[in-house]
Amino acid sequence: MAFHCFFFFFFVFVFVLSPPFVYCSVTNSLPGFHGTLPFELETGYVGVGESEEVQLFYYFIKSERKPSEDPVLVWLTGGPGCSSFSGLALEIGPLKFELTEYNGTTPTLLPTPDSWTKSASIIFVDQPAGAGFSYSTTPRGYQASDTRSALLVDQFVRKWMLLHPEFISNPLYIAGDSYSGMIVPPTTLRISDGNDRGVQPRVNLKGYVLGNPLTNEETNHNAGIPYAHGMGLISDEIYESLVSSCKGNYHIVDPSNRECARALERYNECITGINLSMITDDACDADLPNPRPKCKTYYYTLSSYWSNDESVRRSLGIREGTIGEWVRCNGDNIPYNNDVISSFPYHVNLSMKGYRSLIYSGDHDMIVPHVATQEWVRALNYSIIDHWRPWMDRHQVQGYTRTYANQMTFATIKGGGHTAEFKRGPYGVMFNRWINGEPL
Repeated sequence: MAFHCFFFFFFVFVFVLSPPFVYCSVTNSLPGFHGTLPFELETGYVGVGESEEVQLFYYFIKSERKPSEDPVLVWLTGGPGCSSFSGLALEIGPLKFELTEYNGTTPTLLPTPDSWTKSASIIFVDQPAGAGFSYSTTPRGYQASDTRSALLVDQFVRKWMLLHPEFISNPLYIAGDSYSGMIVPPTTLRISDGNDRGVQPRVNLKGYVLGNPLTNEETNHNAGIPYAHGMGLISDEIYESLVSSCKGNYHIVDPSNRECARALERYNECITGINLSMITDDACDADLPNPRPKCKTYYYTLSSYWSNDESVRRSLGIREGTIGEWVRCNGDNIPYNNDVISSFPYHVNLSMKGYRSLIYSGDHDMIVPHVATQEWVRALNYSIIDHWRPWMDRHQVQGYTRTYANQMTFATIKGGGHTAEFKRGPYGVMFNRWINGEPL
């Protein structure tokens, strides 16, 4: 059962925005899910950009606890160019796919007890245009970058809040993982600066959340060597050769440094074939056309079949003719300028402003190793108020954590991968404790 809502309005920020209409659809059922959804799902579009040529699609799920008071989380999946549906159905949301081979019918969705919606309402936003079901009415609207994403998400948040005024006073957090490490900090700072300048509506920004976040490409690349050594993927001899010949720089190598080049060749021989997202898992073909149902990444294939089902698109209220084939990660087809070289300065500014932050890392991720994240967190140079210790759930160690004086909590997930999809349970426990102000 679904109903549709249309909003007609005029309002002023620093400039006038006057969309002809904003469309949303609310439903308590979805194709592939048997029975009534255990939550209310709202989907819709919000127009952003100078002439609202960019139509950002979103999925909104209210908190399962007390939505009138609980925090609102805006989730931005990384990539760049990956759909936020990955966050909803594969990582932190209240749904998951049944891992069975596709048989031509709509893939089955199941409820999951590990959702972050236990304590927060979540808006999953497809961004930029070309990601998921978001689109542009002009070619210009598909031109994207890190800073433009921050600008448009800021607009999205304020306009969405005007459409949902009952949530304007709720605590607001911006969140994401992976490449969103380059988007979430500038977005959070832009929203904060807008509040300071009197941009309306003023939202109740409280902080941000990042998982295995890319922060600086060079630092991240260099961290792969000590990480591989610490995890037993390369020998002491290879590691020592790398350290002595490359002098800590493995990102851009001087062609004349043949010893370093040879050591890197030996390193690459050792890690070739490793599943970098989760080093203990088999390497698998992640997407179509050659899916392997025994792989966890078959969830990606199921998400493609589900999202391209016509009954699903009708249920979600997708505008006909706006998107051809839905692709989980569409970054190769989006003209994107990576114009934030390092997001570290944004963390510095946000720390100075006193915002809360949760930075977490699955410790079996080699795409953004936890040692790279720990390096920039330490570089903020804030005093430690809760020293390194294990955090527990059901009398078992689930990871390790440390809290700093700038209200930043760093946590690892023992046996976790690049995103929460590899071990959803502990991620849910971690987030729900942190967002409630409880110690991990």
